[in-house]
Amino acid sequence: MGPGAHSTAMAVAGEDFCVVAADTRMSEGFNILCRDKGKCCQLTDRCVIASAGQQAERATLHKVLRERIRGYKQKHGIDLHTPSIAQMLSNTLYQKRFFPYYTFNICAGLDKDGKGCVYGYDAVGSFERGTYICEGSGVSLLQPLLDNQVGKHNQPDAAENFGKPTVFSLTKEETVDLIKDGFSSAGERDIFTGDSVEIFVITAEGTTTERFELKKD
Repeated sequence: MGPGAHSTAMAVAGEDFCVVAADTRMSEGFNILCRDKGKCCQLTDRCVIASAGQQAERATLHKVLRERIRGYKQKHGIDLHTPSIAQMLSNTLYQKRFFPYYTFNICAGLDKDGKGCVYGYDAVGSFERGTYICEGSGVSLLQPLLDNQVGKHNQPDAAENFGKPTVFSLTKEETVDLIKDGFSSAGERDIFTGDSVEIFVITAEGTTTERFELKKD
């Protein structure tokens, strides 16, 4: 698989914000190669990509996206909106469909209306917009937490709201706390998730970052 093939990333979209995070452990098998290797890349003031997967493939994909976005801004004088970047990422992955990037990606940010949006992808570029998405080796541990706390699955009012769009009820601060709790739990059971987590909070005012320490073993 190569260095960094195991890692975890997740994102949650709010009404007027988006939070995206990924752990910093880079490992190969049972060997930890680096404890401070970021998996997120800020593409614009309102868009961040987080990628689990192989380190070299991830770095190459992020470089390709940054250059394409920079070229668009030089030509047109404006940044791409997050939905447009999401489509660009889909096209980029599809172009490599016969020899795919070994990455599992989340594109997160704000759309042109200022609403939070997250997009999840398969290996060859098929994607969908959601309220919350996680990728990587910790997905089986984090997805049930997000289904319950964000998606409100199996909640008392779940039956009457079945089929309706998810109504986001968490604040920005509560979302950050939820992500910290999720990574803390995943780090207890997944040996490939750990050391620390980089958290990007995206709002109309810009993007702020925070580092949250996880267990080192």
